[in-house]
Amino acid sequence: MASGSKKVIYAALAGNALIAVSKFAGAIFTGSSAMLSEGVHSLVDTGNQVLMLHGLNRSKKGPDKLHPFGYGMEVYFWSFMVAILIFALGAGISFYEGLHAVQKPSPIGDPTWNYVILGLSMLFEGWAWSVAYREFRKSIGDSSLWAAIKRSKDPTIFTVLLEDTAAMLGLLIAIVSIFLAQILQMPILDGVASLLIGCLLAAVAIILSIECKGLLIGESASPEIIEGIESKIGMNKGIIAINEVLTMHMGPEDILLNLSVDFSDNLSAADVEKSISALEKEIKSEYPEIKRIFIEAQSVRGHRNSKL
Repeated sequence: MASGSKKVIYAALAGNALIAVSKFAGAIFTGSSAMLSEGVHSLVDTGNQVLMLHGLNRSKKGPDKLHPFGYGMEVYFWSFMVAILIFALGAGISFYEGLHAVQKPSPIGDPTWNYVILGLSMLFEGWAWSVAYREFRKSIGDSSLWAAIKRSKDPTIFTVLLEDTAAMLGLLIAIVSIFLAQILQMPILDGVASLLIGCLLAAVAIILSIECKGLLIGESASPEIIEGIESKIGMNKGIIAINEVLTMHMGPEDILLNLSVDFSDNLSAADVEKSISALEKEIKSEYPEIKRIFIEAQSVRGHRNSKL
C-alpha cells in the first residue's frame, strides 16, 4: 500500500503544481476572485502532497530507544497537519477573498482564459482523482466509499481522494459562477463562489481532521482481522479461553497485537512456550501487517480480578 500511496501522491503533486500556476495566471489576467481562490486551493494541495511524502518517508524509519515501536504514526501526524493547512490557508484565504469581492465587486475581465484554464484543470484533476480512486478501491472491496474512508488506516490515499474531489467541485463552482457573473452582469457572484469554495474546503478539512485524530490516538485493527485472530486462538488446543484481544495500528501496515489467554493447566512451561511460538507464527503468516505480538498467560479468574 505504501507504493500505492506514493503513486497517488506523486500524481496529485504533479497535477496540482501545474494547475496552481495556470490558475494564478488566469486570476492575474482577469481579476477573478473565484479563480484566485482556486489558485490558492491548488497551491495548498501542492504543499499538502509534499507534507504527505515527508510523512511517508519519516514513517519508514526503524525503531530506536526513544521510539521502540518505530515511526509509523508519523504519516498520521502529517496527514493531520494537512487538514489544518486546508482549513487555515485554503478555506481561510478563500473566505477572505470572497468577503472582499462581495463587499467591493468588480467586473471580471475577458473570461476566455478562465474557461480554458478551468477546463484543462478539470482534465488534470480528473486524472489525479482517477488514480487515487483506483488505488483506494483496491483496498475497500465492496464497501461504500464513505464507509471505506471511515475504516481506512492509510490517510494518504483518502486525503488525496478527498482533496481531488473538493478540487473537482471547486472547479465546477468557479466555472458556473464566472459564467453567471458574465451573463447576468452580476460580478458579486464571483465573490459568492469564493465563499462557497471556502465552505467546501472547510468541510473537507473537518472530515480529514476527525479521521486523522482517530488514527493518532490509536485505532484497532479491522473486525475481520480480530475475528481471524480469535479463530486461530480457538484452534490452538493448548488454550482454553481468551481473556482479551487488543490491537492498535502503529501505521497503515503496522499492527500491534496484545493477547491475554488462559492455557490448560495440564501443559508444562515448555509446552506453553511452544504453543505461544506456534500461535505467533500462524498469526503473522496470515496477517503480515501484524508486526509485534505480546502474549500474556493468565487464568480467566486472574484476569477478571486484575480488572477490579
